[in-house]
Amino acid sequence: MTWLSAHILVVCISIAMALSSLVILGQRRSPQATIAWLLFLVMLPYFALPVFLLLGFRKRPDAPAPSRDATRLSETAFSTSRVRALCEHYGFLDNAEGNAFRLLPGPIEAWQTLDDLVRNAGTTLDVTLYVLGPDDVGRAFCAALEARARAGVQVRVILDSIGSFHRPSESIARLKKSGANVRFYSPLVQKPTGGHLNLRNHRKMVIADGARVWTGGRNVATEYLGPVELADRWRDLSCLVEGPVAKGYCETFESDWAKVGGRRRDLKTARPQAGRSSLGLIPSGPDMADDALHDAIVLACHETRSRLWIVTPYFLPTPTLMEALTIAARRSVDVRVLVPERSNQRLADLARGPSLRDLHTIGVHIHRHPHMVHAKAVLADDSAFVGSANFDARSLLLNHEIMLLVMTSEDIASITAWAENLMSETSPGLPHVSRIQRAMESVFRLVSPVL
Repeated sequence: MTWLSAHILVVCISIAMALSSLVILGQRRSPQATIAWLLFLVMLPYFALPVFLLLGFRKRPDAPAPSRDATRLSETAFSTSRVRALCEHYGFLDNAEGNAFRLLPGPIEAWQTLDDLVRNAGTTLDVTLYVLGPDDVGRAFCAALEARARAGVQVRVILDSIGSFHRPSESIARLKKSGANVRFYSPLVQKPTGGHLNLRNHRKMVIADGARVWTGGRNVATEYLGPVELADRWRDLSCLVEGPVAKGYCETFESDWAKVGGRRRDLKTARPQAGRSSLGLIPSGPDMADDALHDAIVLACHETRSRLWIVTPYFLPTPTLMEALTIAARRSVDVRVLVPERSNQRLADLARGPSLRDLHTIGVHIHRHPHMVHAKAVLADDSAFVGSANFDARSLLLNHEIMLLVMTSEDIASITAWAENLMSETSPGLPHVSRIQRAMESVFRLVSPVL
């Protein structure tokens, strides 16, 4: 390399560092995160620049601001709740009334409901999944979609390119040949402006005829669900939703479909009422200007008076959430955290240790389940959040997620019974760990936002 080439390279890197620094200063981050990124760029510029371009973005530049004039609900019993008022502000409760909600805690029931939903679809099937497994369940699901596509149903599928990196490729190829449109979110190889690998689509939605929705924490693979019982299958949670709130799922899918290069459908038609459940739909992700889901859960932690139960596979709360949980526990709220004894992410297990011990010290009840728990739920007094988001910074601040705010007493009772049954299978408290493990946990806690 000549001196001129070297000079040009240094100038280009310096310009890139300056521009990256301006971007970092303009992003909405905590002061600590901002300083950390700036120091990273200064001390290791050749390594930090590509890492920042891959992992340093939280929000897309075209993220829309929340609607300030969204149609508000009439004065009802739940409009006085601050959590619900916040959701009203974002327009998340526009279709809250007249819905049907059915909890699907069992893996066989969840599979049968999903299979029936697909087989009975008459006009459209829209699918968003993080994981589509290369196993019997994944192949059977593809075959069911293929059959409906050959019958004239319009089938559209979005798979996350990293979550579904290992997938039933032959089944997907046959599905495409049948007329289904299959696309991948944020492929590993893409244009520089195509997206950021750090931002994943973690949503799970199967929408039939724009009216009925299978959703929750489950992906479609053998470890999550299937037609037969398996002893080592993960504990998870799904639900079936029908009614006006289905329109929100359809709008979310259309937004995701546009991001993968698809063409939006017209969704002006309202969905008919189907039951008596009050449901709010809370999407989140880098395409939204604010962190509405994170804010709603933080507010729920502060507002709850009697109980705050959390079920999550990965417990890596943001500092704001950690503070809210601490305050709730010190207000004598019944705070419980249920996690798997050992999850499928060893680094996340190490990173969660300090937070769990801090909470356990102040009286929070920690429940360790002997099996892998992949369900995601937050129960706060007479409301509950269920859906795709883990209780960690990645889900609440980075990924595309979708959660339901459940607000009807009968539905809350079913979620409570499920959580109590899950807790009955757990061991209380935390085991003793060595000083070496505590040191390792402290190190991994530093990188917990990207785990």
